[in-house]
Amino acid sequence: MTRDEPAAVEALRGRTPLGVPWLAPEDGVPLVAFLASDEARTVSGATFAATAGDSAHSTT
Repeated sequence: MTRDEPAAVEALRGRTPLGVPWLAPEDGVPLVAFLASDEARTVSGATFAATAGDSAHSTT
């Protein structure tokens, strides 16, 4: 960990509603598993924002 990394983590943590500085690859596994399952057979043309809440800042 570099000297600046703790400050970056805290800045990102404070910026997101869920307090998560960034998503780890395994954070997307439940979404991928759902989309690969039979339960998602009627999902078409959808967009899923896995952003740890950061998409709350988007107004579009």
